[in-house]
Amino acid sequence: MLPVKKMSRSRTRTRRSHHRLRPVNYTICPMCGKSKLPHAACSSCGYVNPKITLNLGEEAAD
Repeated sequence: MLPVKKMSRSRTRTRRSHHRLRPVNYTICPMCGKSKLPHAACSSCGYVNPKITLNLGEEAAD
């Protein structure tokens, strides 16, 4: 069975508006200046906040 009326592009795109990809927000690490995710430890230096810094060990290559 076919639709009675053609759905316009505007209505179709309005219905699908929540399917879009949202941009990932990055922040700058205050210690090393590299980009990192907010509320997460820096992957290069391990900085989280002024009271906490994680010790990142070097990965051993076999």
